[in-house]
Amino acid sequence: MKNKALVYLWTGNGAGKTTSALGTALRAVGHNFKVIIIQFMKGRKNIGEYKIAKKLYPNYKIYQFGSPEFIDLKNPSEEDKQRAKEGLDFAKKCIKKKPFLLILDEINLACAVGLLNSKDLIKFLDTIPPETTVYLTGRNASKELIKRADFVNEVIEIKKPRKMPPAKKGIEY
Repeated sequence: MKNKALVYLWTGNGAGKTTSALGTALRAVGHNFKVIIIQFMKGRKNIGEYKIAKKLYPNYKIYQFGSPEFIDLKNPSEEDKQRAKEGLDFAKKCIKKKPFLLILDEINLACAVGLLNSKDLIKFLDTIPPETTVYLTGRNASKELIKRADFVNEVIEIKKPRKMPPAKKGIEY
């Protein structure tokens, strides 16, 4: 048995990476385990996973480190970089609470667009004790993160409507 947390990584261009992590969070809370979700690049409060927190408290806690608007992935602002750094620093503090599950939502993409450094994330992952399981989500996971993860899942888009319908409350958010 290794002395580090198991890391599950969800990446790819298909939908469902965050949804999978949230399903695992629901399963863990159902067993009365503590879950901490830290969302990078997300700041909207009208999303289901944020709104449910009051009902699932104290075993389910969610924190956001992003703006309500989408960021420019080709040219992220200094504020975006600062929020992502604050999110990673906050995750380091959260580990002291010994959650059963720590979800770092959209952190793969945050690293890919330069908000965070994959090597810094890996150093942090290597400090997390084995009692905590970690989920990393987001497109464009780096080769370093894929190598470090214990489980890697790629969500591939096979088909979608030509004309996308509006995002559906309760499904996409």
